[in-house]
Amino acid sequence: MREPINKEQKSNTSMNYSIAEIAEIIPVKTGRILDAEAIVSTLLTDSRSLTLPRETLFFALTTPNDDGHNYIPELMDQGVRNFVVAASYHPLPGYEGANYLGVDSPLDALQALATWHRRRFRDLPVIGITGSRGKTTVKEWLYQLLKDDYHIVRSPRSYNSQIGVPLSLWDIDVNTNLAIIEAGISTTGEMDNLQAMIRPTIGIITNLGAEHNEGFASMEEKAREKAKILNRCECIIYCADDPIVTRTIEPLVASDVAVEVAWSTHHHQAQLYIAHIDHQSDHVTIQYVYQGSHGEIELPCVSERDVNNAITCLAVMLYLNIDKAIIAERMRRLTIVETRLNVIEGINECTVIVDSYTSDYHSLTPALNFMSRRAGPRKTTVILSDLAPETYRNDELYIRVSELLKNKRVTRLVGIGQEMCRYRQYFEDLPETLFFPSTKEAIDALSQSDFENETILIKGGVEDKFDQFIDLLEAKQHMTVEEVNLNALANNFKFFKSLIKPTTKTMGMVKASGYGTGSYEIAKTLLDRGCDYLAVAVQDEGVELRKAGIVMPIVVLNPSVVNYKSLFQYQLEPEVYSLEMCRELIKEGGKYGVHHFPVHIKIDTGMHRLGFVKEQLPELLDLLHSQQVIVPASVFSHLAAAEDPQQDDYTQGQFDYFDQCSNILQAGFEHHIMCHILNTSGIVRFPEQQGDMVRIGIGLYGIQTISDGSEQSLQPVASLYTVIISIKQWPAGTTIGYNRCGTLTRDSRIATLTIGYADGFDRHFGNGRVSVWVNGTLCPTVGNVCMDAVMVDVTDADCQVGDAVEIFGEHIPIEKLSEARNTIPYEILTSVSPRVKRVYYRE
Repeated sequence: MREPINKEQKSNTSMNYSIAEIAEIIPVKTGRILDAEAIVSTLLTDSRSLTLPRETLFFALTTPNDDGHNYIPELMDQGVRNFVVAASYHPLPGYEGANYLGVDSPLDALQALATWHRRRFRDLPVIGITGSRGKTTVKEWLYQLLKDDYHIVRSPRSYNSQIGVPLSLWDIDVNTNLAIIEAGISTTGEMDNLQAMIRPTIGIITNLGAEHNEGFASMEEKAREKAKILNRCECIIYCADDPIVTRTIEPLVASDVAVEVAWSTHHHQAQLYIAHIDHQSDHVTIQYVYQGSHGEIELPCVSERDVNNAITCLAVMLYLNIDKAIIAERMRRLTIVETRLNVIEGINECTVIVDSYTSDYHSLTPALNFMSRRAGPRKTTVILSDLAPETYRNDELYIRVSELLKNKRVTRLVGIGQEMCRYRQYFEDLPETLFFPSTKEAIDALSQSDFENETILIKGGVEDKFDQFIDLLEAKQHMTVEEVNLNALANNFKFFKSLIKPTTKTMGMVKASGYGTGSYEIAKTLLDRGCDYLAVAVQDEGVELRKAGIVMPIVVLNPSVVNYKSLFQYQLEPEVYSLEMCRELIKEGGKYGVHHFPVHIKIDTGMHRLGFVKEQLPELLDLLHSQQVIVPASVFSHLAAAEDPQQDDYTQGQFDYFDQCSNILQAGFEHHIMCHILNTSGIVRFPEQQGDMVRIGIGLYGIQTISDGSEQSLQPVASLYTVIISIKQWPAGTTIGYNRCGTLTRDSRIATLTIGYADGFDRHFGNGRVSVWVNGTLCPTVGNVCMDAVMVDVTDADCQVGDAVEIFGEHIPIEKLSEARNTIPYEILTSVSPRVKRVYYRE
């Protein structure tokens, strides 16, 4: 067994590299070094995350949606002078004055540098964590449990990809005596690279779930790929209750190369046997047996996932020979890991970003990057607690934090804590600073009037009690909340991108306020993911996005225009569907001196709603050629029944008719006119018809339109939750609600929920037509739905006042509600009332 390493071992040796040293490490093919002594301390792959320009080495990665080489001029303007580029890259005129290292693959070079750096510390114990869920929680809990014994470097947030792992390993230095690194994969062949870089001494598989199933032929194949991280480990840790994982690991165990610490709640012979789990309302007590010795721990968490993650951490600590009494004491002090970064509407036109993940330097950087991208030109305020002294300590830590805040052009810092106050002198260059020894003193001194039209980042750990700032700054206090998962949105966009050619453009549909989820955060996420166009239904939606700082092309699909000045002023590209509209647009554009304004010609191929028919095209062409105000940027149509195989003949007829019309239109112009006809269902079923662009609608939000399983990878973006505000016991025969429509057939516990038809919970959902999810139990509605409340039968549920209730989400698909209403999921999603609070989050 490995003994804990002396935490006081230190060295002043810097782990920075010169660019000349890096040129010897990575496979350089071409390039030029102007300053061989230039120091590199920071690796960068995303130009938006720049922090220390002079010490940064930028890797110009190329993806299907973007090319890092395009950002080199911008980075040079900001002071970056070191670049790893493709060997074929030639700097633009005026941007030759930097160090350029040309390689076959910048990504391979990044991984090669990380691999070399890791191997400088051959004796360093490294915990490598993989699994479908729980990687980040296990990593953060291990840090909480072991930070008193080790100087730990760990992956920031979920930096577990082919790019994130090398960036994580780069933080290892001579003071590090334990690293904890996540490894995430989405398909076969990816773990080999990660294992070679990480070279873990302790390997952990947390669990095996359905995440990323589309990248593997079977669960067994996924297990084999994940298990590669265990190669050459000194110790492997896993749950023996998972038969697939256990079978996969058997060859490693049989070879007797590694120490096996398998934990189980069923098998007495397991190295770590969980003898008993006692669940209480606010904690769990676990009795265990390890190598014949009994022990007990108490956890301040109750969910099954958290308990399993804690047991995995217990296995690590036992292997490291941590005293059982110390383990028990530290386990009691665990804090829940809040991996979500939430965005909520604030008071006085503010946007509030809440990051309760951890309070340390490495997690501050991605939080500031997220804030900067969301803020645009607005003022920014950062409310920041004392930071944990990890890689940097004392003065150096807060000097670096001040440089980071200055680089991100933070307008105001509100520092909370004794350490923030102690090192306040390092923040004097910021435009405005306020410092308070405690959260209470800050809350007492500040008021809502101190914040207006700005983006506010609240960054602190759970122990800092920063929820008081949320109470101060949050605009809507309604207890019914629609949660919008921006990671799921990005996943869904990636799914549809995988079905089309890299050259095919994408248009994201954000009409009806992003199908009820809120258009701005959806638009920002799509922009970050490489979406080319946005589409809204009406002009006002487009104006709102422009005012919020969205600069990408926006198409207005149903433009009943009464304010042409705004249309032109905000560069909103209208759909043109009739000759009358075309003439009016030309006339109004002439008044405002508009020239060659892009428009999108709608063809009616069979929807019979709006659009030109083929016989009208000659007159349309004559009209377009007679003026210089507008120019067709694209021609498009809408499929009527792309999701229905029984209608395929009709759909094919639409394709044929569209080809005829688009060819006629294109023949009349020298410039290329984009063609697009595929919607969400069409992208999946008819990818050969993708043309120049596709329009992704309801599928972006995780709603499946096809029942053949081809859209199984989609993840629901929106979830709706409310809370229990009252529970009463009533005897059989009691009537519940308006008109006495709900009559109890048994003695029952009836809960009142703070959601009604004014929130979007339709009156047709009453009287048992739908059920809600209460702490693992489906509970039916009772009686009629009220305007602001609904009653449900919680007789079979373990619940109390204040508990959260899922209306739709992880456990209740939105399709269940649409079926009860005899409608489509679109209507349910768009019916969620504006008074319902929206919380946007990403992991």
